[in-house]
Amino acid sequence: MRLSLTVFLIFCLAACGSEPVDETKDWSAQRFYEEAKDYMVDHNYEKAIQMLEKLESRYPYGRYAQQAQLEIAYANYKNNEPVAAIAACERFIKLHPNHPNVDYAYYLKGLVNFNEDLGLMGALSGEDLTERDPKAAQDSFDTFKELVTRFPQSRYAEDASLRLRYLVNSLALHEVHVARYYMKRGAYVAAANRAQHAIKTYPQAVAVEEALHIMAQAYHMMGMPDLRDDAWRVLARNFPGSKYLTGEEGRQQAWWKFWQ
Repeated sequence: MRLSLTVFLIFCLAACGSEPVDETKDWSAQRFYEEAKDYMVDHNYEKAIQMLEKLESRYPYGRYAQQAQLEIAYANYKNNEPVAAIAACERFIKLHPNHPNVDYAYYLKGLVNFNEDLGLMGALSGEDLTERDPKAAQDSFDTFKELVTRFPQSRYAEDASLRLRYLVNSLALHEVHVARYYMKRGAYVAAANRAQHAIKTYPQAVAVEEALHIMAQAYHMMGMPDLRDDAWRVLARNFPGSKYLTGEEGRQQAWWKFWQ
């Protein structure tokens, strides 16, 4: 019995002696934050996130904790962890809807999704857009729209508005590609509906010109001359120099190239 107790005590002492020492146990919130910022400067985002998470865990209240939540979102964004970045933005917005910097949380959330969509658009030549999920573009559009609506004086509102224009065209283009897909397969009702949806939802988009052309073609193939002629009239009125009116569909530079 004594031997067993002795062995047990030795095991416990050895275990205690092997526990790692936490060098940060006496750190202040400011120390954690400064260390995290230094890691950010060095592009060591994983370490920065660790410091910020410890800060928030040990000092859950106050300005440093709130700022840490925003910095965690940014660090995850820079660390190519979009899901974690978006989750952090959404958490901040939920916890601090009236925070002076909540507009930045909206902006960063929209930016993460925007860059996800931009990466996809950069590979258009090798991708079938009828199979592309426009969720990232739609989420980015919704977030930027809320930002410019709720915070029109925000320092991020102007850039968000510019990105909204891109996203309108991105989403409209997706709809037109799907409509074109249906046309090729003889699904004329579906093609007309998809083109009409693009026109109604994104009336200022560049892709509206082709959407009207597809609508006219679809109605023609369905034997609906009145609707066909209406589509042609709208096309001619809004795009008098359209290549679809002359039949000259020369190659043109893609509208999204201005981001590159």
